[in-house]
Amino acid sequence: MTTSNGNEPRGVAVLRNPWLNRGSVFTEEERDRLGLRGLLPPRVSTFAQQVERLEGVIASCNTALNKYVILEGVHASDEALYFQLVMKNIEEYMPLIYTPTVGEACQKFSHIFRYARGLYVSSEDRGRVRELVANVPNENVDMIVVTDGQRILGLGDLGVNGMGIPIGKLALYTACAGVNPQRVLPVTIDVGTNNEEFLSDPLYMGLRQKRITGPAYDELIAEFIEAVRERWPNVIVQFEDFHNCHAFDLLDYWRDKICCFNDDIQGTASVCVTGFYTAMRAKKEKLSDQRILFLGAGSAATGIAHLLADAMVEEGLTKQEALARIALFDSKGLVSKNRGDNLADNKIPFAHDFENAKTFLEAVRTVKPTAIVGVSAQPKAFDKEVIEAMTELNDRPIIFALSNPTSKAECTAQEAYIFSQGKCLFACGSPFGPVSYNGKTFVPRQGNNSYVFPGIGLGCIFARAKTIPNGIFLTAAKRLAELVSPSDLDNGSLYPPLSAVRDLSAEIAVAVAQYCFDNGLAQVERPDDLGAAIRATMWKPTEEGACF
Repeated sequence: MTTSNGNEPRGVAVLRNPWLNRGSVFTEEERDRLGLRGLLPPRVSTFAQQVERLEGVIASCNTALNKYVILEGVHASDEALYFQLVMKNIEEYMPLIYTPTVGEACQKFSHIFRYARGLYVSSEDRGRVRELVANVPNENVDMIVVTDGQRILGLGDLGVNGMGIPIGKLALYTACAGVNPQRVLPVTIDVGTNNEEFLSDPLYMGLRQKRITGPAYDELIAEFIEAVRERWPNVIVQFEDFHNCHAFDLLDYWRDKICCFNDDIQGTASVCVTGFYTAMRAKKEKLSDQRILFLGAGSAATGIAHLLADAMVEEGLTKQEALARIALFDSKGLVSKNRGDNLADNKIPFAHDFENAKTFLEAVRTVKPTAIVGVSAQPKAFDKEVIEAMTELNDRPIIFALSNPTSKAECTAQEAYIFSQGKCLFACGSPFGPVSYNGKTFVPRQGNNSYVFPGIGLGCIFARAKTIPNGIFLTAAKRLAELVSPSDLDNGSLYPPLSAVRDLSAEIAVAVAQYCFDNGLAQVERPDDLGAAIRATMWKPTEEGACF
């Protein structure tokens, strides 16, 4: 890499650039050539030794948040080392760089802030967002993850502190699918916060104002999207952790205009439908024969519900028949035509002729579901009575407790297996360890979006997709389900091990790119060997560093 005037960076300029810095790994020749002699300890380390050194530091930390802070320090100083650490320890470190630890990191973001990363656009920048975008040093950007911080995980309005989510998501794009980390951009749109704790916190780094809404909000989002598309015409925009009051409207407005998706609505749906496909293998039943009850009726619930309905339609049901097999339970009770309140538009397709049920247990007894899906951030909502009722109704009840972080889970893995007498098919949104019950050890796995969104992103980047329709998310779900082994199912796992996520993402990317080519969405020519071509584009850290 050279500077704008054609000269190779030297000395401290190299050591302070995370794309150039390789710390003690610089060779004797490089130390002379780059003016590093005397600026580093004299002994040259290997890349493996650097990794081992940092693994020891991280292991010595006594809290997950401290480990997160150390990892982000490496992220800011040596990108190649950071990704080598994460990729080598993906199952151990993923909960650190993303859920559940990222939730705590976001809550404390303004107090632990050390390194600026990404783009911050505030409502005070209206009319000059293009200037901000022009300041971004990345020459090319393939993927943007953007949030307004209003609904971070199950933690609510975290304002500008929500920036930890786009940073973590994009780290997973690279670690899990090899998306080039120099071609991604985390973004936070700061329109204020209604969180009084942050507004009164002297260290809070966002705007000290209540959230703006209405036309001013919409115009700022539009200005941002137009600015990034003007600079990077093929960039994919992933909406992340927007409140329901904006999430559906933004997706509906932009989905056919630009290459974009909402991971909370569509990515969550894809990975959840994967769990249903594999559960059907275990039960030897059809998805179209299931009755599904959701605890929660927001963006995640209705996104999953619509994709499940699409999957049922593929099995022969009409859309109306499929919707009739899916019910929602919200803060006011079972969503029904008889409830008497004005339902939000996203709930209307799932409002059926049920008697009113005010508790979730009553709803289970009314709907008689074969599956319950928790996306409500209501901890312990799947209690002993609920799970026992599901077990009375079904030989193999499907229990998906998908809320995260862990403190918001509807039940733990241990509770699900014990209360169902080991009969349930379980998936979770936060990590739980193996559970032993009645002589059998179950290995629960997260229905984690990181199984699907990195591969979806990679496939769409490769094909240079025009748009990202729902068919892509169903395609990803099918392919991931096919990759679940019989031994995984025998252990109660509805997903493959995350340790194989690079290979899983490559397989999903191939399926997604194939969908794009088959459906006229691709803007490049299809290579003869699509799988080999996609794998050849997957970035990985090397001993030579990120740029050298």
